[in-house]
Amino acid sequence: MNKILPERIGIMGGTFDPIHYGHLLIAQSAADEFQLERIIFLPTGKSPHKSEGQVTDPAIRCEMVRIAIRENPSFSLSEIEVANSHTNYTYLTLQKFRQMYPGTKLYFIMGEDSLDHLSTWRHPEEICRQASILAAVRSGNQMNQVQAKIEQAKKQFGADMYMLHAPAFLISSQEIRERVRTGRSIHYMLPGEVESFISGHSLYKTGWKER
Repeated sequence: MNKILPERIGIMGGTFDPIHYGHLLIAQSAADEFQLERIIFLPTGKSPHKSEGQVTDPAIRCEMVRIAIRENPSFSLSEIEVANSHTNYTYLTLQKFRQMYPGTKLYFIMGEDSLDHLSTWRHPEEICRQASILAAVRSGNQMNQVQAKIEQAKKQFGADMYMLHAPAFLISSQEIRERVRTGRSIHYMLPGEVESFISGHSLYKTGWKER
């Protein structure tokens, strides 16, 4: 008799301000490397790490994600954090996902740079208990450094953590915002429909405060 394995769901949090090809490459790489049936994109709501004036309106960020992923049936959007008016903590969000998807195996996807700050997050040991952690690395010369951070997290928090290999894409959301602000092209950095949405809604034209 074949054993029925639990569904494997990846959860990819981020500000997505805006979402770009780097995010999509990491998500697809996670699905491929770890045989994930679904990837849920989780735009941040009220974050303990950023003030509200530094982030575009959640409804706009969610719409850009929705546009970017709609052609991939394995990708979906969760508004669980943006719908919460209180400060969002990852360990609480993962507890909610565990309740929503009982019997599944959850994988929380983060950038390898987040490993440097994991100890400052609220209840990192609970984060690691609720989900396996995938640390995305996009540069071959960082492999040894990232693996060392992973081993440290395993010891410190009892983490079930793995390195996620993704194609190099050295573009950030911050760079995209700055290019828009200064009138430079963002073509080929993100899906064309997201670029059109940014242009049509005059996003990022005047810096942080008027978003």
